Amino acid sequence: MYDETSDSTLRILHLEDSTVDHELVRRSLQRSGLACTLEHVESLDDFRHAIDTASFDAIVADYRLRGFTALDAWDLIKSQQNAPPFILLSGAIGESAAVAAIKLGMSDYLQKDHLAKLAPVILRAIELQQTRLAKDRADAELAVSERRLAEFAEHLQSTIEQERASISREIHDDIGGALAAAKLDLAWIGRHVSDPATLGHVTAATEMLQHALGASQRIMMNLRPAILDQGLAAAVDWLATGFERRTGIRTTLRASDPDHKLPKAVQLTAYRTAQEALTNIAKHARCDMVTIELTDSGNVLTLEINDNGQGISAQEQAKSKAYGLKGLQERAKSVGGWLDISTSAGKGTSIILSVPLNPSSDSSLKDTLE
Repeated sequence: MYDETSDSTLRILHLEDSTVDHELVRRSLQRSGLACTLEHVESLDDFRHAIDTASFDAIVADYRLRGFTALDAWDLIKSQQNAPPFILLSGAIGESAAVAAIKLGMSDYLQKDHLAKLAPVILRAIELQQTRLAKDRADAELAVSERRLAEFAEHLQSTIEQERASISREIHDDIGGALAAAKLDLAWIGRHVSDPATLGHVTAATEMLQHALGASQRIMMNLRPAILDQGLAAAVDWLATGFERRTGIRTTLRASDPDHKLPKAVQLTAYRTAQEALTNIAKHARCDMVTIELTDSGNVLTLEINDNGQGISAQEQAKSKAYGLKGLQERAKSVGGWLDISTSAGKGTSIILSVPLNPSSDSSLKDTLE
């Protein structure tokens, strides 16, 4: 905001081809007590030279001048970054022309017979200019912050996926290998003993080992879905089948393998979206039916998960710790897509992931599964 009590002196450029009118403006500003210097130019060339060699806090211009108009002067500065406020001071144009000038981007208009108002008009124009510039700076800083946050979220998600893949390999190579070896040893013992009590323990231990092997395989699938190598439709079908078996909720899948060759990052985003959505349904939805649709049309991959549960309230969606859905939205953005959530109390929830597909998407997206 401009402070009228400040000791700083404003520098004002006056474009006027009448020496008498310039002197009237100078005296009016002097009487108003406005601390300023007034530089006078009459031609368009002098105006161009002035704005190229010095900076001004405001420009005051007559409309009709010898051989040109204020619109020509405005064309010289309107594209400048942080251009000073441009105020028309004229008695030669009508109200409609003044309004048209304001619509072009000029700051204000004042008739010459109202010179007593010039100082307040200049101060107001400068204040509005400073407010706009402050807003532009804030918007730019916010855009930078949002971009950095998105980049951080993408990096964090990539790091998580890499760590999951590493843990999955360790489980497969170390724990899975050890369990398989122990199962073989138990099988050998079972073939070489005849004591019923010992055989009973061997059988029980073998069953426990088999359960542990199954659990380790499920953990590996959740950490690094190798089933994605068989296609996104197969992976989502595996999720839906397992969800129905665990929860007893009837789950219907309508899917077909996309015509496009999907980048692994897009496949993983769709897979994680379905996985998180089903997890939330199992925890909160209180439903008895889920439908999943996976389509590829109009160069857009669409994954839609619907349930007939209790829905999500606005308060729950706005919770600062509702990281699941927010994480899905950030993940969708990382592959150039978006996530829509439609819900109402007692009418269920619909989660729709949409990702545009194009021929260059394979090279533009990171392969986070490798």
